[in-house]
Amino acid sequence: MKRPSSRKRSKKRNVDKGPNMTEFQSANALPAVDKKTAHDASGVQQPTLLSSLRSVLFVISSALIGFAAFRNTLTWHLQRFWGASGDFWQALWDRLLDVMGEEPVTFWVYGTIVLTMTVYWLFGAIYTFMDVTNSPEFLRKYKIQPGTNEPVDTKRLMRVIGWVFFNQIVVGLPVSYLSFLLMKWRGFPPLRELPTFHWVLAEMAIHILLEEIGFYYSHRLLHSRHLYRFIHKRHHEWTAPIAVTAIYCHPVEHIFSNLLPPFLGVFLMGSHVATAWLWFSLAILSTLNAHSGYHLPFFPSPEAHDFHHLKFNQCFGVLGVLDRIHGTDTLFRSSRAYTRHVMMLSLIPAREAFPDESKCKAK
Repeated sequence: MKRPSSRKRSKKRNVDKGPNMTEFQSANALPAVDKKTAHDASGVQQPTLLSSLRSVLFVISSALIGFAAFRNTLTWHLQRFWGASGDFWQALWDRLLDVMGEEPVTFWVYGTIVLTMTVYWLFGAIYTFMDVTNSPEFLRKYKIQPGTNEPVDTKRLMRVIGWVFFNQIVVGLPVSYLSFLLMKWRGFPPLRELPTFHWVLAEMAIHILLEEIGFYYSHRLLHSRHLYRFIHKRHHEWTAPIAVTAIYCHPVEHIFSNLLPPFLGVFLMGSHVATAWLWFSLAILSTLNAHSGYHLPFFPSPEAHDFHHLKFNQCFGVLGVLDRIHGTDTLFRSSRAYTRHVMMLSLIPAREAFPDESKCKAK
């Protein structure tokens, strides 16, 4: 049989096909996990509940410690530079309130929309520039699926941008106002007084855990036979995602899988609007990175969610702890992508540090 030329092969790789009906069926027939055993038939180690909880606690505590150290150092330098008396952040917040007034709806509704859209498009535009121009050249070696979206199809990109704006404005504004009414009913702290830094850290831990729960189960529900075809299929048009496809989805999905899970912790804890803004910004940066298609050095690994788009029925969560508990990452953990699922602390691309097994055997 005649082998196709490299040019034909590269074109074939650029075709981004959505999941078929076989994958539909596999999503609803996920393998059960026997929690009493430590290994499955293929020898892949199975997680226990205790080990999964240890993993998520380690991730959260490491992130919070690093954030605390960064915040304290940054504050000290900014205080010296700014010359503010007392707490720098409180003084800065007071100045903002003096300009914008102290009407809660201004901050909870309009401020939240402006902030989240700014963060999304400021960093999303950087990734989009990389996808459209294929530059800078040296960053292409960090592609998770080389050969895809190089460059990205302009028509498909324009469709994504249109839907994202629709979700952010037409869907986002009413949901933000409803969220404000819920927070007003639940009760939130005075606008003028910022929470203590240590309380912010405690709330962040709760926000992260509740988002993992809310996103995992809502996301997995969207993969059910009845909901996928009418709602979630739009998001999975991209088997090799780009950053701005993070909220390219059906409005129903945007509400219940993108907006509600991050809001759960804010509502439960009665968070200050400034804490909510910080949390929403971190959540947006996380999902942009997860959909970027690039495994960049010193960035959290997006391999798991990229694998989800590629294989459809794996890695439904954010942290991965519920995927381990429910066994919805078994295929991922037996793949080379799982080996690469680490934060790269050098400039060596993950695909070079952990090459495919076929390449290893060839050597």
